[in-house]
Amino acid sequence: MRILGIESSCDETAAAVVEDGSRILSSIVSSQMATHSRYGGVVPELASREHLRAIVPAVRLALQESSTRLEDLSAIAVTEGPGLVGSLLVGMTYGKALAMVHKLPLIAVNHIEGHIHAVASQSEVEFPALALVVSGGHTHLFEFAEGFRYRLLGKTRDDAAGEAFDKVAKLLGFGYPGGPVIDMLAPHGNPEAVRFTLAKMKGNTLDFSFSGLKTAVLRWFEARDMANEIAARRTLLRENVTPSVDDWLRVTPKATLDLLASFQGTVIDELLRRATRSAEEIGARSLIVSGGVACNSGLRRAADEAHLPYPVFFPAPTLSTDNAAMIAAAAFPKLARGEFADSTLKAQANLALA
Repeated sequence: MRILGIESSCDETAAAVVEDGSRILSSIVSSQMATHSRYGGVVPELASREHLRAIVPAVRLALQESSTRLEDLSAIAVTEGPGLVGSLLVGMTYGKALAMVHKLPLIAVNHIEGHIHAVASQSEVEFPALALVVSGGHTHLFEFAEGFRYRLLGKTRDDAAGEAFDKVAKLLGFGYPGGPVIDMLAPHGNPEAVRFTLAKMKGNTLDFSFSGLKTAVLRWFEARDMANEIAARRTLLRENVTPSVDDWLRVTPKATLDLLASFQGTVIDELLRRATRSAEEIGARSLIVSGGVACNSGLRRAADEAHLPYPVFFPAPTLSTDNAAMIAAAAFPKLARGEFADSTLKAQANLALA
């Protein structure tokens, strides 16, 4: 049973064909990084326009690379939310049109559930599981039970972890997206050099908050004259779209490297501390870490070195960031249960996972 997945919740136009919920036959991702990097973040209107340009070629290529005709499909899956409404509408509308014309079932998928299935569809996950979904837009903890049932345990109250990475990188002149650059440079600094104090959470102690950490970095920045080094990094970005680690090291003093290492270490400690506490509370037999920040090598290394009493599953890097294979995989159990959407399906920017 083959499902065509379409994902357009933010700034990646993606299409994929997945067979029987786990075998990825094709996965196409059209990136908008070049469009948004000059603005230091995603511009919603520009994202929608780029999706309009890319959606048809992405779907055609996904079908071509998987040797699949539309009549070979069992269903079409689209991202319903959460995300940018304009972006969601592009993929959803095209998917609805294809489903209607070719008389195929339409399946609506929650983007966050897609990230969980990026791991669950490729791994032998034992239930109950604890799912940490951590990206530029999301930092959530879910109990993931057999039968694909979810219970929200904790979430960020302000910035998502990936958003904090990108904002700190932008502040220090590393461009956008900055999370991968911080991860690249953090091993060259001392993670104990800068001590950050995180606020104690009132109410749900499994919630996250990264705004105070971001403000602490801003105060560190304001206490130093960094104009020359930031100018050097901006010049580097103008001359080289993808600087190497050696390029970055030439324009980044030791003190800044120490800050990056300390910042990343603090975020990772916070993520794993909340995740392991949640896992203990629900008696988890496995831990899933998914979303764009799951690509972070420091987070993967820290999870491995923690020697937790249950397996920790990360997605492949290509399945960590936004992609359509995860949407098609998440749609497979819905297809089996006959959970179909119709032409009244609407994009939901703040769609919750329940």
